[in-house]
Amino acid sequence: MTEALALRPRRAFIAWVLALYALARVVTTTILLVVMQHQVPSGMTGGDDVPVSYFPFTALWDGQWYQTIAHTGYPSELPRSEGGSVQQNPWAFYPLFPLMARAVMAVTGLGFPAVGSTIALLCGAGAAVLMGLLLRERIGDPAAYLVVALWASFPASVTLQLAYTESLAMLLLVAYLYALAKERWLVATAVALLVGLSRPIAVPLGLVTLVVVVLRWRARRERPITRGTYAAMLAALVGCGVAGLLWPAIAWWRTGVRSAYTDTMATWRGSGTVEPFTPWWGMSKYALGDTWGPVLLVAVPLLIVAMMAGPWARALGAGLRTWTLAYPAYLAAVLDPFTSIFRYVVPLFPILVVVLGAGWADRRGNTWKRLLWRFVPLLLLSIVGQYYWTDILWRFVPPSDYPP
Repeated sequence: MTEALALRPRRAFIAWVLALYALARVVTTTILLVVMQHQVPSGMTGGDDVPVSYFPFTALWDGQWYQTIAHTGYPSELPRSEGGSVQQNPWAFYPLFPLMARAVMAVTGLGFPAVGSTIALLCGAGAAVLMGLLLRERIGDPAAYLVVALWASFPASVTLQLAYTESLAMLLLVAYLYALAKERWLVATAVALLVGLSRPIAVPLGLVTLVVVVLRWRARRERPITRGTYAAMLAALVGCGVAGLLWPAIAWWRTGVRSAYTDTMATWRGSGTVEPFTPWWGMSKYALGDTWGPVLLVAVPLLIVAMMAGPWARALGAGLRTWTLAYPAYLAAVLDPFTSIFRYVVPLFPILVVVLGAGWADRRGNTWKRLLWRFVPLLLLSIVGQYYWTDILWRFVPPSDYPP
């Protein structure tokens, strides 16, 4: 068995993944502590006259909304301006993360910043383990280790230890993809419902599930499908549909306003409305000019398609390739592109397999010697990017600033 094909015992593999993840978080913690020295005290950090400390520094921006939810929950009425328009409010934020924090706060007596960042840290570790297990059978142990390390060191991976939902969403996302890969349809259904309470990504996951189910159906002659399996596959599809509607339905039920969720989300939009796709055109021209903006807007989707459609991505399998195509398409439809885009791409971990050159079906080059010469410069660029992401986007400059 070649070096690229050899698999360590499962426990040893998990231990090494956790060690790599822990090392990445040590680097991120160091960056946070360095940048924190330049953070001006403000109401967002605990008070104008209160020195900034680590845990409050991990709960800025949306962390403030999650802290409010953890303490007081969601309003039964949508706050409105004198003119009647809906104002920004907690209904834009999914409940699983802050409610987990509330439970831990009640047990430990700790404050939200410490609890929220700790939950994020642990969820990120769980996501790293499942990601490694998901990838190792496809690309081998060496490549799986390095992909996890790159993902854990990505510039916006700082959020994996902040009081944000990125870590929890990643844990559930990778758990769902892992369940699909193992054809644990009912497990996937249960995870999908949790996804519906943590992050609005059920729609692209539904497309991934449909592709995996169709491929399983096409292989029914070689691997017959029982009635129970048909029912379980249908449950996974229905689970994604329910997950996509779950939080908007809860917001409607609690407030009595059918469009409570979408009305609230629109308050964060520059136009005040949720407009599919069109904001990307205007933002691309604003950021890069009338010529290069549209060029980039076309080039990036084509590049992603090329990365996933070529033989260099074949080892990923249909599920991961579909996710890497469906999720950016979903972001284009529902997201106003701005500074938050960097953390929204954290779930696109399969791209790192292709960038590392580890996605060929025959695993050509998936040995330590051949992987490391690509990994090392990517890792260094990622760590530098972490510093700039933390200093430029995470650090709050009063009285107002662009959110991460």
